[in-house]
Amino acid sequence: MAFLDSLGVADKEVYSAIALETKRQEEGLELIPSENFVSRAVMEAAGSTLTNKYSEGYSGKRYYGGNKYIDIVEDLAIERAKKLFGAEHVNVQPYSGSPANIEVYFALLSFGGKIMGMSLAQGGHLTHGHKVNFSGKAYEIISYGVEEKTHRINYDEVRKLAKEHKPKLIVSGATAYPREIDFKQFAEIAEEVGAVSMADISHIAGLIIGGVHPSPFPFTDIVTTTTHKTLRGPRGAMIMCKEKFAKEIDRAVFPGMQGGPHNHITAAKAVAFGEALKPEFKEYARQIVKNARALAEELMAQGFDVVSGGTDNHLILIDLTNKEISGKQAEGALDESNITCNKNMVPFDKRSPFDPSGIRLGTPALTTRGMKEGEMKEVGSFIARVISNWQDEEVKRKVKGEVVELTKRFPLYPNLYRM
Repeated sequence: MAFLDSLGVADKEVYSAIALETKRQEEGLELIPSENFVSRAVMEAAGSTLTNKYSEGYSGKRYYGGNKYIDIVEDLAIERAKKLFGAEHVNVQPYSGSPANIEVYFALLSFGGKIMGMSLAQGGHLTHGHKVNFSGKAYEIISYGVEEKTHRINYDEVRKLAKEHKPKLIVSGATAYPREIDFKQFAEIAEEVGAVSMADISHIAGLIIGGVHPSPFPFTDIVTTTTHKTLRGPRGAMIMCKEKFAKEIDRAVFPGMQGGPHNHITAAKAVAFGEALKPEFKEYARQIVKNARALAEELMAQGFDVVSGGTDNHLILIDLTNKEISGKQAEGALDESNITCNKNMVPFDKRSPFDPSGIRLGTPALTTRGMKEGEMKEVGSFIARVISNWQDEEVKRKVKGEVVELTKRFPLYPNLYRM
């Protein structure tokens, strides 16, 4: 507790804000699918003395002296990541998921090169080619989406688009797609048109480790992932690839796009990877999916329109059109009841991205706290009551009290900060 005590003395304003945020996390239901809770060990590594060191370059080939212990940490992170995923080559230096994706593009394509990725409006990510993002400005983008009736990817349509446009890189992976992704088929389509296959598994990396989602290995050429989300590590990312792409990827990360790596975060990644190698992590991943399915079933029983009729992974996308409430209004009302989610577009949404028709829910964080199917039924009931009475202050106040009582049964970071 020494560091925390020091912060409390040195900067009461920052300490207070952190303490209040910790209390918010403790007393709330975190349902944003891209968020999770790290262990104290991961937090300790992220707050370690490694933040003091500059280490431009790679292990054994640094541009600064005094890096022998940094090399040990980075080598451990790489070794553990290779073991977790079966990757031939791993770069653990990317600062975050978006830079990691851009670094892959920078490594393989000239500006103006052709990339095929999933539309943001139908489940993809900004860096998969959205026009307001660097990816959509620097490269020529061909977008694919989902079928209007099933809300699932049609791989025949993806193949047809790829054959028509001949992209150099085909990106699979999503941020709001509740079904399994057939990475093998994406790799086969890429091979058919002479493209490099890339999978962005940021949301589902932990599920892949746990064996509850198909892996992009060994057939996908390049795989990127964040290290938080279902992987339950610090905020950061890594790039994994076949050995033949190793030099291009490493040069794109450094010196191409980044300077010195964040060594304290590399250490936290290594700790998280070590945790993910333990047998209990597989059970955790399995429970995430069980919980998501239980929550989806409860919400459907409560009359909610769950996109694609359910989920295969950690997230649920809900179309609120039949509830006569927007995603923005639902997010705000739920937040008042200590339930955190995010407003989200649904496929073929007619509303604005800033006030869309849907909300996105996920179960990684609640599963980390130890909640299971029974609690998911309670959570589904809370959500239904709030959304059905979103302008009723008394209902929201009552649900908030019940949420706080539920969270007391699943403490998160007891006594971490003291007000």
